[in-house]
Amino acid sequence: MNMMEPMREPEYSWGMRVVALDDLCNDGSYPDHAPGARLVDAGAVGEIVNVGQVVDTGEPVYLVEFGRQVIGCTEDEIAPAPAGLLPEHDGAAR
Repeated sequence: MNMMEPMREPEYSWGMRVVALDDLCNDGSYPDHAPGARLVDAGAVGEIVNVGQVVDTGEPVYLVEFGRQVIGCTEDEIAPAPAGLLPEHDGAAR
């Protein structure tokens, strides 16, 4: 029998503006992009639109809207955006 880990309380909340700490790449979740393709550039500003969890580990997962894309992120991939920081473009990798 597989026991689920208890959910860890998320550090960030819905509606929070965050910044991508690194380039965010396709893990295979986006079939219209090649595996490993850059989806969002490091430094892109987004907004958390939903908070969930990984079932097996209880780790928080954040759905972050970067421009026209919504990408699943973990806490080590994002950080709170400084007040007044605005995106320079739609967040998509170029």
